Amino acid sequence: MRIILLGSTGYLGGHIAEQLSALPGARLLRTGRSPAADLGIDLATDTVDRLASVLASAAPDTVVNCAGAVGGDPVTLAEVNTRGAAALCAAVRKAAPGARLIHLGSAAEYGPGTPGTEVTESSATRPVTVYGATKLAGTVTVAGSGLDAVVLRIGNPVGPGQAPTSLPGRVLGLLRDAAGEHGVVVRLGDLSSYRDFVDVRDAARAVALAVTAPGPLPPILNISGGRAVPVRDLVHTLARTAGFRGRIEEDGRGSTRSEEVSWQCSDIKAAADALGWRPRYGLEDSLTALWAAAGGEPRSAGQGSGREDTRLS
Repeated sequence: MRIILLGSTGYLGGHIAEQLSALPGARLLRTGRSPAADLGIDLATDTVDRLASVLASAAPDTVVNCAGAVGGDPVTLAEVNTRGAAALCAAVRKAAPGARLIHLGSAAEYGPGTPGTEVTESSATRPVTVYGATKLAGTVTVAGSGLDAVVLRIGNPVGPGQAPTSLPGRVLGLLRDAAGEHGVVVRLGDLSSYRDFVDVRDAARAVALAVTAPGPLPPILNISGGRAVPVRDLVHTLARTAGFRGRIEEDGRGSTRSEEVSWQCSDIKAAADALGWRPRYGLEDSLTALWAAAGGEPRSAGQGSGREDTRLS
């Protein structure tokens, strides 16, 4: 089984590569612009003909696309998340029409949720960010491509290797600096919004199951933890894991997205039915693994010298 993986150097991509490499009989081909890549592909700029040529030479059984831009200007987001997805669909149709295409979407495509409710794959999509809008455009393209394709709409991934630009990653950095000391005040923005967190290892396992699942799959599947958790709980759980002995204070407003999307929760029953997938890791498991992967160990109270306030807005 030959699998082409786009975006293997990213946070999700690295975990997905590990899962796919372990599949019996799998030959994993990683793409990218680096000389170390097995196949040279730049999804943001390559033409359909060039993509098709690379795909034809590799003759894949499955193409997994976890390449995507999560930040940057609208042009960058659209080039990778929207234009790239469309070009890839056209190339697969031209060069490997029998291959299964697995594309990573995002729960950000749904936009604001209604407190107390879970969104299903058929729920209305009302993204409030350019990122969510460009991811939604990619999802629509893949789901309507006519290929053997599935979009896995990933919730808020958390776990080992988290990027320092993410909220868990930024909080992790502050806690590593302050662990074991007294008198530290970490000031954050408003943490009252709810998010549906999924362990990055569970998300990667869903991709592996989608690779090996028989027959056609539903066009879209939610891959999340299946419950809404206050962001405040994530921060305080991570603080306990780190042995933080200071004080966390919420000071002022949160991000614009937090205000506009105060509730996020996905229904994951369809993924259980189609893939036999359910989360194995809880949020505390994910945060313990995140802390351990960063070289941290749970700490007991120690003698601290006192620190200036540390702010994260």
